[in-house]
Amino acid sequence: MREIHISQITTAVRDLCIKANNHLGEDVLQAFAKAIDQEVSPTGKDILEKLVENARIAREEGIPICQDTGFAVVFVEVGQEVRLVGGDLKEAINQGVRQGYEEGYLRKSVCHPFTRKNTGDNTPTVIHLDIVPGDKVQLIVAPKGGGSENMSRVTMLTPAVGIQGVKDFVVQRVKESGANPCPPTIVGVGIGGTFETTALLAKKALLRPIGSQNPDPELAALEQELYEEINALGIGPQGLGGRITSLAVHVNMMESHIASLPVAVNIQCHAARHKEMEL
Repeated sequence: MREIHISQITTAVRDLCIKANNHLGEDVLQAFAKAIDQEVSPTGKDILEKLVENARIAREEGIPICQDTGFAVVFVEVGQEVRLVGGDLKEAINQGVRQGYEEGYLRKSVCHPFTRKNTGDNTPTVIHLDIVPGDKVQLIVAPKGGGSENMSRVTMLTPAVGIQGVKDFVVQRVKESGANPCPPTIVGVGIGGTFETTALLAKKALLRPIGSQNPDPELAALEQELYEEINALGIGPQGLGGRITSLAVHVNMMESHIASLPVAVNIQCHAARHKEMEL
């Protein structure tokens, strides 16, 4: 049995909050470079080049990629052979977020839904916890901005609409979103499960590296179809027209009830931020 002190969790979350907001992933930067080559709109190409420059400045100067530094979403995998000592896991994660957003000079964006009073420290944190085999703790911090999250939807389709109904819903959601999620986007799609699990499937799909192949051939083909249909909409970078509306479409799927076909679309803006660490 491996012991991990809870203070290590706090330190890791703090560091990941800052790094995720300041350092855009290499997969996203490579997707930008590919998009610049493919974009036919001069305005769209110019926007993409500015996004690359923005990411460079953020990384080199240690400042946020975007002023919306997001609601902190933390995915935690705890090995069943790990014993956490020294405190409460949930509080350790929240403390890490408090420290990260304060020390990293990151905007605090969490507030009461009705009064809109800011909590002042970007907590509470959204925590997704899984118990897995092994003796390690895996942490992923994924700050989620409000503009893209607002464009996300869950629906309960009738099974009779089939795969075409799923495709129609996803493409229409991106079309209706227009410029609001700050394209070029990454589109996470969840299919199956229940009302709440299909949304989580969609959010987890955003964590997959851009350019990676879906191991399920059926889903890989669906991703390609959706990618082509979405980029044929002409929304373009920042909604100003062009070929590149989305950098990638990622789909996760699980079995569903015989009476249901749940589908979720979780849209990610061009600042596709997440960092991970293994303890």
